Amino acid sequence: MESLFNPTDRESLSRRLATLEPDARRQWGKMDPAQMLLHCAIGLEVVTGDLPMKQVFLGKLVTPFIRGLVLGEKPFRRNVPTDPTFVVSDRRDFEEERTRLATQIDRFVQRGPGTAGKKPHVFFGRLSGDEWGRLMYKHLDHHLRQFGV
Repeated sequence: MESLFNPTDRESLSRRLATLEPDARRQWGKMDPAQMLLHCAIGLEVVTGDLPMKQVFLGKLVTPFIRGLVLGEKPFRRNVPTDPTFVVSDRRDFEEERTRLATQIDRFVQRGPGTAGKKPHVFFGRLSGDEWGRLMYKHLDHHLRQFGV
């Protein structure tokens, strides 16, 4: 399964990210490309420790029932609800947000699976480093597909 910790998978995502245009049309959802880039960067900031968060109570209740779906092979469904913490609705600078996301991807990878496995996911709670690598790959893939790249 793909992972941000796999250099080949990461390079593939980087190439796709480089082809994303500021005016790309979304195929679902509400965010524009710059907002999506920040949304993804914020997700990585949680696992790098730049934005520490604890697991929400609802996640503790629901996670056992959906964990396999989320971490499995299938891509994320369209229009899955987003935690309000990660909603970006203000206008953002596209190139600034693309750089921020690329920086967060690098920080995530440099810290490695051992460090990632020590940070709780805001909804799913405790994940191994390998699970974090797969989840972050799937999240980025989901949003790049959202804009056709």
